[in-house]
Amino acid sequence: MQKLLSPLLASLTLGLAPFTPEPHLVGKLRWVAGGAVGMKPIDVFDLVLHGAPWLWLLGAALVLALRTLTARPAEAP
Repeated sequence: MQKLLSPLLASLTLGLAPFTPEPHLVGKLRWVAGGAVGMKPIDVFDLVLHGAPWLWLLGAALVLALRTLTARPAEAP
């Protein structure tokens, strides 16, 4: 869990800011799901910027899960 703390904090702060009236990332994802009509390059950059912490969290969780699944038990002396 300690290794996921940094990406988790980044996701919950930078990934969701600003929080009102709704998280910024949620609004951008709704815009893309609706066809992204009128979306400019700055809006795409903003989507990537707010989505990056979530991708970091997902990647870190997958790496930890794979390491756990493939970990070999320590050999007895």
